[in-house]
Amino acid sequence: MVRVTGLASVAIFVLAAPAIALRVELLRSIGSLPPHIVGLFEEPIDFEQAPSGVYYVFDRRAHSVYTIDPARTGARKAVDIGQEAGRIIQPAGFDVGPDGSFVVGDVPRAQQRVQTFSATGDRLTGFFLPGVPAARITIGSQMLNGISSIQHAGQTLLISHPESGALITEYSLGGYAVRSVGQLRPTGFEQERDLHVAMNAGLPLVDPAGGYFYVFLAGRPVFRKYDANGALVFERLIQGLELDDLLASQPTRWPRRKIEDREVPFVNPVVRTAAVDPDGQLWIAFANAYTYVFDAQGDKTRTIQFSGAGLINPTSLSFTRSGRLLVTPGCYEFDPREGR
Repeated sequence: MVRVTGLASVAIFVLAAPAIALRVELLRSIGSLPPHIVGLFEEPIDFEQAPSGVYYVFDRRAHSVYTIDPARTGARKAVDIGQEAGRIIQPAGFDVGPDGSFVVGDVPRAQQRVQTFSATGDRLTGFFLPGVPAARITIGSQMLNGISSIQHAGQTLLISHPESGALITEYSLGGYAVRSVGQLRPTGFEQERDLHVAMNAGLPLVDPAGGYFYVFLAGRPVFRKYDANGALVFERLIQGLELDDLLASQPTRWPRRKIEDREVPFVNPVVRTAAVDPDGQLWIAFANAYTYVFDAQGDKTRTIQFSGAGLINPTSLSFTRSGRLLVTPGCYEFDPREGR
């Protein structure tokens, strides 16, 4: 039985501060993977480091996961392309767990599949999710919702699954639905179920201080904080002068495409990716290349842009245990304390 947690009868008041223009910081890269390694990848959309020091690169277009030694001298392909168990095809989601194992969400034969692998790429567990997302949050051909949102929480996996009636579904590594967390937000599209679900799709993130963040991908930019028991702590509406043009350009009608035997809307995101740093601060990268940082109380403290070979529009943010920030595309490294 799936247990839904949350406070159904409690009114939540959101106190939105006026939009204050914080100084935009330009963080410059302090390093990256060597060119001879980066040149191996076709479309690296996630770059993470395990506690062991080993780096992982998730190459979506090559349907592969690479490992790179801590000294960054060479790379090996840990998981290769294929439909069968232990391989991946049309991969969409990736995350590294606290013990160095990692999880990949892919789509063999139009079915959403989740597989966990050891640190060296041996398959540990795998299971299929029912159905397809009611709508797709996409940037080009990259899907951001459904299995793309997967997070490895150690002993469980977190997936955004608003089709179920809750924001987050927590699965055991073997695929058993342990519980659901978070009530869907009102969207104004309740009579159009697919769009209502799309506006509730998001990124579930583990807070190292305890509990979870949930960042909505599309529609009005909002994030929520839940405690370890799944109870809502607070909700914050995201405001900022940098977002005005992005929000003003959002459509009122969305194209539909046929997936299997039904048509689903394809929705462009407002949020591109997000991560939580070791201090419990939430970093949210928007589709217009600005990143906001929020403290543990949900207050905005920084406005950032990233620079590598040029201005970077992140597809992933990941923090190392030492506090360094890894960013794709480009597989760059940043010091988030720069200028502080």
